[in-house]
Amino acid sequence: MEQDVFVRETFGDEEAEQDDSVLVERARTGDREAFGELVRRHRAQVFGYARSFTQEPFLAEDIVQDALIRAFLYLGTLVDSRRFLPWLHRIVRNQAYTRLHASKRAKEQVFSVWNPPDADGETDWDDLDSILYRLGRRWSDPAGEAANPEEALVRRELLETIAGMLRCLNPRERRIVESHFFHHLSPQEIARLFQMSPANVYQILSRSRKKLVQEKIRVAVDHYVRNRKDEGRMKRVMLNKPEALSLRTWSSCAMAICGLLEFTERPCSLPMVMGLTGHAFRLNVVPENVHIAGPTMFRFEEVLQQGLRNIGFRTRVVSRMTAVIPGPNANLVSPDLLTPEARLKRQLPELLPEALELIHRSIDKGYPALSWDLFIPEFGLIYGYDDDARELRAGDNCGHDQNIPYDALGRGLLEELFVLVLDEPVETDRRTMLQGALDTALAHYRGEEPGGPLCAHGLAAYDAWRDAFQRGGVEPNGNAYTIAVAQDARRHAALFWQEVADTWTDAVFEAVRPACREASALYGQIAEEYAVLGRLFPFPSGGDPNHPEQREHAIRQIDRLRSLEQQAVSLLETMRRHIAR
Repeated sequence: MEQDVFVRETFGDEEAEQDDSVLVERARTGDREAFGELVRRHRAQVFGYARSFTQEPFLAEDIVQDALIRAFLYLGTLVDSRRFLPWLHRIVRNQAYTRLHASKRAKEQVFSVWNPPDADGETDWDDLDSILYRLGRRWSDPAGEAANPEEALVRRELLETIAGMLRCLNPRERRIVESHFFHHLSPQEIARLFQMSPANVYQILSRSRKKLVQEKIRVAVDHYVRNRKDEGRMKRVMLNKPEALSLRTWSSCAMAICGLLEFTERPCSLPMVMGLTGHAFRLNVVPENVHIAGPTMFRFEEVLQQGLRNIGFRTRVVSRMTAVIPGPNANLVSPDLLTPEARLKRQLPELLPEALELIHRSIDKGYPALSWDLFIPEFGLIYGYDDDARELRAGDNCGHDQNIPYDALGRGLLEELFVLVLDEPVETDRRTMLQGALDTALAHYRGEEPGGPLCAHGLAAYDAWRDAFQRGGVEPNGNAYTIAVAQDARRHAALFWQEVADTWTDAVFEAVRPACREASALYGQIAEEYAVLGRLFPFPSGGDPNHPEQREHAIRQIDRLRSLEQQAVSLLETMRRHIAR
């Protein structure tokens, strides 16, 4: 989305005189000109704020642009319309942290301020910017080629590939990119040469880089598939359809873990997976509006890997999570945004080749791969591939089971990529597994689990939930989903403790067996109390959570649930002390 979507060249005098709060209220109704006026007023200030995080104007421009897009999409979540600017600053800050964190983990960088690499320095052949700078030079000398002709050939082929990528740019973009990288002109010099502003040059270079990065990813995927063909590894492999896809649970993450384990020698029941990974005890709530993203707003990599360690497996992950605020609600967006055609219009994830390699290796070993947002923002399983067709076979427990193109991975509604596969089992025993499960659950309850800053976790989630009802800004669909997920989790918590009490007959558990049965009864009671909320706010319609009478009823029920959960925490702490003896 380009900047001029939001910015209008002219505004009426009356509009210019309006307070931010008035413009915010107009913009909430979809008035783009009102939002454009807000942008005109504050863009320079937020750009300066973005520059305080990075000295690279291209990166600052990208941060601001992404922040403005998110602000436009989520303006409805702003509770106090008078605090638009502080709210926008927070989005800019979150975007900056996300971009800077990503840059530490990936070699791919944005165009820097006019500061080309040292002429005698080495080229980073994984870095698009470094390669583009070298394209403008005689990158090798005869002595170098004679000393290492194989390396020279590889580099020449790579440079030819990158040069071909420039064809994805339109003539104007290509001239400016070549002027910057090949003729080594500064943005200011380019501005004078083409009679445009330096800001325009920055925008064109930034936009061109995004196109080149996308083209680079497409080329990398092509090379990956071509290499498989050259190595004789082009195959079609289809595992049995995972039985877990038929599991009836609101926790698609736990379903997917069950699906992974059913292909191993350590299959687990759904309640056992929910309990050992801690998902039976989770509660995540987005403050102020109880957005539907809440139940899945946790750090996938840390939480899922720890959960599977509790069961006795190491894992491998490819992850590129970008959201710093709740993404759009898939139940409320236009259906056109969820189509395969819409998916293929979104940005290719930079880690797509690595994700495909991880999936291929896992399926070749006989294990499916867990993945996020294959069809909708839920977890699913990839259990087959066809290299000739460049398709993966995937499904979830929401009714989806079909082929998806290789290049559709990571291009869902949230544009996030997450793939996890089992690596190898580790020696463990039931005592260690239960200790890990209790530690995971208690860390979540206490708010000690790694999590995003825009979501409340554990016991604190009840306080945020209560506050949202008191404010009267609860999103019906998201609230109903949060209730359904939490009720399902507590129901499985009750089943988990019952299964431990009935089937873990080792003498070491004798001391905690009565507490397990007590925990099963308590979590069963908690599930019943959640069912009361569920009848009040059924999914997907969600009822009317902001109606005064229903609001008061909900607050009383949330207070009761928090009290019961506090009892459960005390019981789990007692069990943890006993099991450690």
